[in-house]
Amino acid sequence: MTKFINVVKVKVKEVYKEDYLKKMHEMPKFKGLTSSKLIEIGPNYYCMIGEWESESHLAKARPQMINFLDTIRPLLEEISSK
Repeated sequence: MTKFINVVKVKVKEVYKEDYLKKMHEMPKFKGLTSSKLIEIGPNYYCMIGEWESESHLAKARPQMINFLDTIRPLLEEISSK
């Protein structure tokens, strides 16, 4: 069965690392999300990988994912303005 993946890379402001990890631990379970992994890929850099049942589940969850991202945005550094 084909799965769909989304990947989000962030850099967390040093002083908010624990707050970020707590928020990620409390992340809502989005409908159709079958698994998610949070990986520290460098000092204060994280990569979140989500696996979805289908492309439509991923698309339908996008507004809720953006809402969740908006709650953690103040904890993050801007990686690129492009």
